[in-house]
Amino acid sequence: MRIACIGYRDWAMNIYDRLAETYDDTFLIIRSKAQYNEEVIKDFQPNLVLFYGWSWRIPEQLLKDFSCLMLHPSPLPKYRGGSPIQNQIIEGHKESMVSIFVMNNEMDAGDIVAQEYLSLDGELSEIFSRLEETGFRLTERILSNGLNPAPQDHDKATYCKRRNPEDSEITIEEFSDENSEYLYNKIRMLADPYPNAFFRTRDGRKLVFKLVEIKDDNC
Repeated sequence: MRIACIGYRDWAMNIYDRLAETYDDTFLIIRSKAQYNEEVIKDFQPNLVLFYGWSWRIPEQLLKDFSCLMLHPSPLPKYRGGSPIQNQIIEGHKESMVSIFVMNNEMDAGDIVAQEYLSLDGELSEIFSRLEETGFRLTERILSNGLNPAPQDHDKATYCKRRNPEDSEITIEEFSDENSEYLYNKIRMLADPYPNAFFRTRDGRKLVFKLVEIKDDNC
């Protein structure tokens, strides 16, 4: 089998590298948007194309010519769209899913071929580690058993927007009005490599938050 792997996120690259080390198939791994080249993919003639965590639209013809899969960290059909982990965490969710689906010309709307539980507890690095493990395991299952796609229930679809760097600001109103869990979630969901949570000080500088924990007064 010939498998093309396209991505740029560290967890996706780790999945691709582990697959290449585990299987005797022929792999083409594209590691950035700058490296992305549709003609290279077409010349490779893959049996399967993985676009795990990819953030840009793919031409419809490429999706028609090849079986293209996307990994999306949400319980699809819920939380289609950008920044799904961040949007789920800020809304207080502690559980999610890793969803792998067949790509089509609609956003995150293709038939699901694999789906499994994902905990949103802990630091962002821990969530990504679990995402990598689950994504690798689900991809192994797909390579062994085939796609077996099942349609999403589009009536239950919800959508979220990709967060911008300015969305990382913690306002004085949030400090005054929100509880500790909200602020904890906003800071931990914006750990590196994302634009870190920050607070603007009186002198016009930014106080950046890297790590956070909640403690009771008696601790």
